[in-house]
Amino acid sequence: METERGVVLATERYGSAESWKYVAKDAVMERRRDGSEGESRGNSIVGVFKSVFLPQGYPESVSGDYLQYQFWDTVQAFCSSLSGTLATQASLRGVGVGNQEATVAAATVTWLLRDGTGMLGRIVFAWQKGSKLDSEAKKWRLFADVLNDIAMFMEISAPFFPACFTLIVCTAGIFKSLVGVAGGATRAALTVHQARRDNLADISAKDGSQETLVCLAGLFVSLMLIPLVTDNPILTLSLFFLFTILHLFANYKAVRSVVMETLNEARLSIVLQQYLRDRRILSPLEANQREPVFFEFTKTLPIKLGVRLQEVVQSPEELNLALKGNNMPYLLGVRNGCVCVCLGPEASICDEIRAMCQAVWLSSKLSPPTSREAPTQSIWEMVQESHKLMDTIFNPFLKGVEAAGWDIKRTLLDWDEWRVEWKTKIN
Repeated sequence: METERGVVLATERYGSAESWKYVAKDAVMERRRDGSEGESRGNSIVGVFKSVFLPQGYPESVSGDYLQYQFWDTVQAFCSSLSGTLATQASLRGVGVGNQEATVAAATVTWLLRDGTGMLGRIVFAWQKGSKLDSEAKKWRLFADVLNDIAMFMEISAPFFPACFTLIVCTAGIFKSLVGVAGGATRAALTVHQARRDNLADISAKDGSQETLVCLAGLFVSLMLIPLVTDNPILTLSLFFLFTILHLFANYKAVRSVVMETLNEARLSIVLQQYLRDRRILSPLEANQREPVFFEFTKTLPIKLGVRLQEVVQSPEELNLALKGNNMPYLLGVRNGCVCVCLGPEASICDEIRAMCQAVWLSSKLSPPTSREAPTQSIWEMVQESHKLMDTIFNPFLKGVEAAGWDIKRTLLDWDEWRVEWKTKIN
């Protein structure tokens, strides 16, 4: 292509950020910025800022919700930093800093007890809830931040109850240890969602840089706050509640901004229920907007995935009932108020999605209190009815889900590790 200023030999671009042309004129090849004669000082500063704090290739290298989530995550981190300063000051005052009658030994014992109980809490929590943090990342992310605010409030309040000070700070230490596990694990799960070019390490590193910058800003503001709040408990509590409200609001907005394309129990249930009502497939954005982000006490039967065989059937007769009308590599049953799914070793991702759809349908049908006491025979009839329903709707449903933009190559369903092989017919 020939222009008044020379012949364009080639063009190149750096993602969507920059575009350049190589132009030949008078036997000389020049590199010129496309669309402008050069780059201003302001644009240069913006470019450096982006390269330092945003992943390489942004915005193409991250999910579409990245910027909105990081904005609210930055706001909540700033508020949490300020609240943490107030809590730390209260804790130091509580262990005797500034009190001539306090001993170093007593302060050290209190600190060690707090740290020790926190370590034990971290181990127990990871053991009990580790597998849930992937499948319900939004809920646990918000849970971690709410619990962190509760822990800091306990630390601020502890000096007012000197007789119970050690107990309060140890309990707060346990809460903070849970926050560390839940917050770190869910952040990793969200990083997997945000990474679009297998760039998890880059996103994590830049997230660390953003958090460090926010903490530095919080540090400077804290230096101005400390002289104001020292020996002023009313102002301390007032500022703490202000920062806490902003912190919780920013966290809520952050998890609400996340649009995950992988199916967990909540999102699959929302999409399936809508499809059963009017045969419409919800997009990831629509389903994520409806997904609950708080833990709730629902009236639906809980679902247990990947259980042992005895949690589904307990006799050869029940095994025959579970196999009736079922040619899939999984078994469903209802036991002790739970819909249980037993998975075969050859089951695929599609089989897991189908089993979950079937379990969701059964759970919704058996949710009224009167249904929980239904005779065993009628429950197995409902299981067989669910197989017939899936035979009819599942294939078009799965195609519609994929066409709507959902990722069906992997799921975030909370399967346990039990896999069972069974005979197809019992005499």
